[in-house]
Amino acid sequence: MKQKQTISKVLTYIKDYKFYLIGSVVFALITVAFTLYIPILIGNAIDCIIKAGNVDFDSMFRIFTKTAVMAVIAALSQWIMNLLNNKMTYYVSRDIRNKAIEKIERLPLNYLDTHSSGDTLSRVIADVDQFSDGLLMGFTQLFTGVVTIIGTLGFMLSVNYIITAVVVVVTPLSLFVARFISSRTYNLFKNQSKIRGEQTAFIEEMIENQKVVQAYSHQEENQKKFDCINDELSKSSLKALFFSSLTNPCTRFVNNSVYAGVALTGALMAVTGNLTVGVLTCFLSYANQYTKPFNEISGVITEFQNAIACADRVFELIEEEPEQPDSENAVTLSEVCGDVELDNVEFSYTPERELIKNLNLKVKRGQRIAIVGPTGCGKTTLINLLMRFYDTVSGDITVDGNNIREVTRKSLRENYGMILQDTWLKTGTVKENITFGKPDATDEEIIAAAKSSHAHSFIKRLPDGYNTVIGEDDGGLSQGQKQLLCITRIMLSLPPMLILDEATSSIDTRTELKIQRAFQKMMTGRTSFIVAHRLSTVKNADVLLVMKDGHIIEQGTHEELLAQKGFYSNLYNSQFSH
Repeated sequence: MKQKQTISKVLTYIKDYKFYLIGSVVFALITVAFTLYIPILIGNAIDCIIKAGNVDFDSMFRIFTKTAVMAVIAALSQWIMNLLNNKMTYYVSRDIRNKAIEKIERLPLNYLDTHSSGDTLSRVIADVDQFSDGLLMGFTQLFTGVVTIIGTLGFMLSVNYIITAVVVVVTPLSLFVARFISSRTYNLFKNQSKIRGEQTAFIEEMIENQKVVQAYSHQEENQKKFDCINDELSKSSLKALFFSSLTNPCTRFVNNSVYAGVALTGALMAVTGNLTVGVLTCFLSYANQYTKPFNEISGVITEFQNAIACADRVFELIEEEPEQPDSENAVTLSEVCGDVELDNVEFSYTPERELIKNLNLKVKRGQRIAIVGPTGCGKTTLINLLMRFYDTVSGDITVDGNNIREVTRKSLRENYGMILQDTWLKTGTVKENITFGKPDATDEEIIAAAKSSHAHSFIKRLPDGYNTVIGEDDGGLSQGQKQLLCITRIMLSLPPMLILDEATSSIDTRTELKIQRAFQKMMTGRTSFIVAHRLSTVKNADVLLVMKDGHIIEQGTHEELLAQKGFYSNLYNSQFSH
């Protein structure tokens, strides 16, 4: 049932390229028709040889000329058919990949947080490749195979129905054998794709974190784990290939039986004078041509099982529930002042583990709110809720009196400037990375922003300055320099609300002091949420929120909280204890 659904989904993509499909079928018919007519001509040529010294060379020459022309036409038709199949297959693969990428961009963050990026990558790249290979092989060999079988039967019937009957009676065994084996290989190939995805995820994780692996001498453990996954993939692949490879020898046995039956029946008829040697030769050629597609189709079915199993994994991704769309009456935020309120907010990543409960907060425009607390208390989760990367389980968050559930995500996020501890740079020039949030910025604005973030000096030292091509993993930039570029990005766009989540964690102390002064200037008149572990960096905040286990347990200025001698006081003084 699952296979039929997957095939139906594949066919919906093929519908867009039905002209390629129709053209492929037409040229398959031409290829097969001319290919099948050639044995009749060869048989006629053989019948021109009556006995030694009595050969009709003129007739043979005409027949061979005709045969050569038909062979050229058949070859040309097959080339065009393959070309059309290639185009159709790769266009379908392109469309499926586009759909997969579109879905990834619309998936809720909880999907990306709970699925390894390596497995998702494997679905979009490796599985689509496997699918396209199977689909291409399927169309190329299935069309010609089916048409050859039908065409051969037609030609054989027109020549001799008795030998044709022998062929028709024996060949269904080949189909039963192929169907029996292929029905058992689908789950094996699907399991193979699943393990391949796990392997890709592990390799990607290890390459990305190779420095950590080597620093902790974890190479042997990783090698053992990889060997285990690799061994599992090897066993799964061998099992799938073993069962699928049974198809060809089994069908060949049936096909050889067909050939033997034709040879025996034809020889007896030739001896009795009911059949000429030329016609017998023609039939033996047809017997080969008739049985060959069964071998090819059995191979196609095996490959097709793998292709459908891979397609199923890709469609699972494509059909994942997307991020809940904006409501029909969603408001577009404009001219935001920055009044933010959280009213009785509750949230948890999983139902069984409660994280934030009864969270209430009122932030006035232009206030600087510092969020502090131990690891895992919900600081970053609060940021995720403000940006609406996650929706609250209950309670409301409003911006300037507008419930963010009733506001378009795009306009909400355009009014926030966000700098995270983990930097993200796209592959492109320094200039393109800085203007990510403001593509129409002038060179003067870009340079001014870079000077404010103290990034201008190191950018000028790069080979091509602001036009230097960099990437997220570019070894030419330090982590601190990458973070400076992310800060420059915010300095350029200057939205009305800011979120700084450990924004200076990778920057040296002297540069941090300069950037803190730039931040103070930037935050003036802007509502700012600051997450920091170094409490000395948030002393000047208008309000300090002390979080513990998803609750705000203390609230006030730095001096007020120290005077209370509570949780914040202990947290702050612990920085200076030895």
